[in-house]
Amino acid sequence: MSTDQRFELATLAGGCFWCLEAVYRELRGVERVVSGYTGGHVARPSYEQVCTGATGHAEAVQITYDPQVASYKELLEVFFTIHDPTTLNRQGADIGTQYRSAIFYHTPEQKSVAEEVIANLNDAGIYDAPIVTELVPAPEFYPAEDYHQEYFERNPAQPYCRAVVAPKVAKFRSKFLAKLKKQD
Repeated sequence: MSTDQRFELATLAGGCFWCLEAVYRELRGVERVVSGYTGGHVARPSYEQVCTGATGHAEAVQITYDPQVASYKELLEVFFTIHDPTTLNRQGADIGTQYRSAIFYHTPEQKSVAEEVIANLNDAGIYDAPIVTELVPAPEFYPAEDYHQEYFERNPAQPYCRAVVAPKVAKFRSKFLAKLKKQD
């Protein structure tokens, strides 16, 4: 956990980390978002290694947030809105275990909240198929290379950002307008 006791960590994987980072950076209560790799068996993997799918890591984000402003449940509500949790080891054209849907919980409370959210979504029939999101204890998290941090913010015209990231950010903004950070 963070050295500042008011903040907690959430670690989520839902396909490309650029999408998740771009969305969570705009959510009120989020202090910091770091793109990286987790859930694999290689220490300090590189992007190139993770892209092969051989390291077992998922592209993920680690979110430092204030639970008094944004609850863990709210983070998960956003998570399940911005990716497809029903496709195993893929998001759109991105295929492989590195693009899997996963919640890496840091506490028993986070696990319980995630189980409840998943059960409620499945029971409500929100998706056409069952949720396949992994729910596992948070292992070591390795920050991605510097050029991956704040990628969408720095590269909005890049073709992948325009075709994939921007629509997810727009969907998030329209659905969670009241939860956006104030723009200066």
